[in-house]
Amino acid sequence: MTTKPLDPPFSVAGQIDADDLRSLSEQGVTTIINNRPDGEEPGQLSSAEASALAAQYGIDYRYIPVTSATMTDDAVAAFAKALADGRAREGGVVAHCRSGTRSAFLWAMAEASAGRDIDDLVARAAAAGYDITPARPRLEALKSSAR
Repeated sequence: MTTKPLDPPFSVAGQIDADDLRSLSEQGVTTIINNRPDGEEPGQLSSAEASALAAQYGIDYRYIPVTSATMTDDAVAAFAKALADGRAREGGVVAHCRSGTRSAFLWAMAEASAGRDIDDLVARAAAAGYDITPARPRLEALKSSAR
């Protein structure tokens, strides 16, 4: 598994498995945010299994499943809270879904709702390989509502 840094100590990744949890722990990750719904694909690690394994490694595990249709303001707020809590802990924060794209979108939305510069968010995501420009109107709206 490869993590892609967006805003250190925050990174995104594709689907994680049991071995990845051990590796992330060894890399100093202390918070994992899972944005992938359970059962989205056969054989993926369930949130219950991942949560139990994360606890064994002392990793705080948050389950905020979304699809493109369920990326609501409530999901963005829950992600923002999990991200803030993770940043308050010493160590890295990794959000994951199937490819990292949904997690990158949620990160940008959470950061825009905190007033971050939209061009910076788009550039950071692009540097990691994610095109979040389709969300620019929503990012602008979230930023405007933060003022």
